[in-house]
Amino acid sequence: MKHFLLMIGLCGVLSRALPVLPQTEEVTEEDVQLAKKYLNSYYPEPEGSPVIRNNHNSFDANKLQQMQEFFGLKVTGKLDSGTLDAMKAPRCGVPDIGGFRTFPLSPKWPKKDLTYSLQNYTPDMAGADVEEAIRRAWKLWSDVTSLSFTMVSGDSADILISFGARVHSTNPFDPPFDGPKGEVGHAFSPAHGGYVHLDEDEDWTRDAQGINLFHVAAHEFGHSLGLFHSNIQEALMFPKYIRSDPAKVKLHPDDIEGIQSLYGPSEEAEGDGQPSGSGSPTNAQEEATDLCNPGQSFDAVTSLRGETLFFKDSFMWRKSPARSYIEKDQISAFWPALSGGIDAAYEAENKDTLFLFKGENYWASKANIIQPGFPKSIHTLGFPQSVKKIDAAVYDKSTKKTLFFSSDKYWRYDETKNSIGMSYPRRIAADFPGIGSTVDAALQHNGHFYLFSGSKQHEFDSQRRFISIKKSNSWFGCQ
Repeated sequence: MKHFLLMIGLCGVLSRALPVLPQTEEVTEEDVQLAKKYLNSYYPEPEGSPVIRNNHNSFDANKLQQMQEFFGLKVTGKLDSGTLDAMKAPRCGVPDIGGFRTFPLSPKWPKKDLTYSLQNYTPDMAGADVEEAIRRAWKLWSDVTSLSFTMVSGDSADILISFGARVHSTNPFDPPFDGPKGEVGHAFSPAHGGYVHLDEDEDWTRDAQGINLFHVAAHEFGHSLGLFHSNIQEALMFPKYIRSDPAKVKLHPDDIEGIQSLYGPSEEAEGDGQPSGSGSPTNAQEEATDLCNPGQSFDAVTSLRGETLFFKDSFMWRKSPARSYIEKDQISAFWPALSGGIDAAYEAENKDTLFLFKGENYWASKANIIQPGFPKSIHTLGFPQSVKKIDAAVYDKSTKKTLFFSSDKYWRYDETKNSIGMSYPRRIAADFPGIGSTVDAALQHNGHFYLFSGSKQHEFDSQRRFISIKKSNSWFGCQ
């Protein structure tokens, strides 16, 4: 039983085959049996571990009072309709305990840089949306600790994440899922691999409809890192799945206290429990990361799977047509090997690859996974030794060629032939009138080129004819 005792999950309606109790105090025999099963499952007698399940047929009024108190109900010790409704609601499959709590002996990961792998994908969502939900879920925890999470392929990762239905594992201590609208997922503690299993029978979504993957994954990852449940209803680690706007899902101070009791705070949040990067920045930092600052400039701009990324120092803003808000992230949250200072970036859509440039090196990444063999020197692309860094890059979708800008010159690189054109480099000012001699960032959007220089951007059509000048931050509705 030992392995099973450290198994946890976000479960569903335990009484899904039973009728809803009428709004009376009349209690049926089915209700009593439901309550017995519920209390013996989630309020067991302590026997060395709080996760002990049994089939005893006893009914303990003290346990019932404990359950009522935990869920904020009127403590009567009687099986009333409100208590039964709470027992029938979607919830987690482990016992309920007060405040944040860790597993017995407080197991935790012995290192701070963890890897995870998606073993498969749900057909309910686009693959990119699944990866994004998972990444955001890990980010909740890395923001308040010194932990980092990097997605890798294969089964050599520290934490394996998979979707499965019904009997989904050969592990005898891994119970089967119970179909749609029931148990939505479960996870193991760090002492037993931190595996995360998500029920494929659920309707997984990226919004508030169905079961939100980001929300559930964030809860399960708390378990994978070593946290038990909280009795604070606003906490992410509260056992009940409460449908809400995923944009508003965040860690409660109780969650933060719990995870920091295992791994300590992040360097940026040392002593104040604030997410990474949200402490008390200097005025210069605030100005550099204020999108509507009149002098706002960017180090690099690129598209990525339908989004637009804007890089500045150690931060990155993500503008998506699917979201009404702009998401701000630490660059290291996506690419731990790249803490900041990105010089240039571009997406080669025909290769589904994002290329990132920093100094004399560049990296190839699919989603946020750095590909094997990188970084490589920019000179392997054919640039002369006199080029020490790339200032900007933009991929032309119509020609499948990439323009690279460095100092007052630019090159055209053929992504199909993997070579630089014979007639390059050329002077930027000669072919892009009005831009001046340097380009900080470049982007192609709806067939037009946008070249950023300081706080201004120059727009050109597909034939490189000048159209207009705007503020660099006009993409965010800044005046």
